[in-house]
Amino acid sequence: MRSNKKLGSYPGILITVSLTVALFLIGFCGWVALSSKELIRYVKQNIEVQVYLNHDLSQNSIDSLQSIFAALPELETKSAENTISFVSSEKAAEAFLAETNEDYKDILGDNPFRDAFTMKVKEEILSEGQLALFKKKIEAYLGVYEVDYAKDFVNGVTENANKAYLILSAIVIIFLVATILLINNTIKLALYSQRFIIRTMQLVGATNGFVQKPFITKGLIQGFVAGAIAAVLLFITQQLALKQLEGLSLIQNSGLMTVVLLILLILGPLIGVVSTYQSISRYLNVDLDDLY
Repeated sequence: MRSNKKLGSYPGILITVSLTVALFLIGFCGWVALSSKELIRYVKQNIEVQVYLNHDLSQNSIDSLQSIFAALPELETKSAENTISFVSSEKAAEAFLAETNEDYKDILGDNPFRDAFTMKVKEEILSEGQLALFKKKIEAYLGVYEVDYAKDFVNGVTENANKAYLILSAIVIIFLVATILLINNTIKLALYSQRFIIRTMQLVGATNGFVQKPFITKGLIQGFVAGAIAAVLLFITQQLALKQLEGLSLIQNSGLMTVVLLILLILGPLIGVVSTYQSISRYLNVDLDDLY
């Protein structure tokens, strides 16, 4: 005996798989974007400014300068222990000898290195203009010989950061648009086999809301399942990457990653409902001749 075709029994697995793949790609791009942002932040946080002092400064003068520098608002924190380190000329000479195995005494005789402070400044001032002002400000203090920092490196980080944000943002938007178009077309094709059932329901007096309800409910469920699977796959991918790539954990932000996973869980049902609603509305308003 031939079984009756159940309302809404269209290829849901195809829709769920397509939406899962699309959502995973969106989430993956989002994760890469966040990791890139955290990498840039990590690099910036480890950019140091060297403050070289005049020769023959007394210990009191050095301590006084360290106290002044520790209170500067441009530093990452107010704690001199965390943001300022002092390197004596003797320590600098020892480090140079250890790295190069060349003894400066054989050539120069005297120690050419200077006492210096190494500072970590706030991320907000890590631009060429802000650092130039900071350099000028520090060099105005009595006892400071010169302020130096990796100028080309700072400029490169800033420029590459802006490019990375633009490129990754564009990729996410492209994937999002492609996902919506893909799912719309997939649902339209899936609902094509249901067009006569929809018209029959209309002819017996069913309202548009009554006809749409089972399809939209199914779209909601499929979207949620797709979002959940995509979120799980993305989480597994992240964990595997953390195990395989040494140092990747340093640029991971668990809070932002949780937000990405939640967005996938919300985006899946949203796309499923909206796409289903648009597709079913097309068949509710089509002429009978067009059904064929």
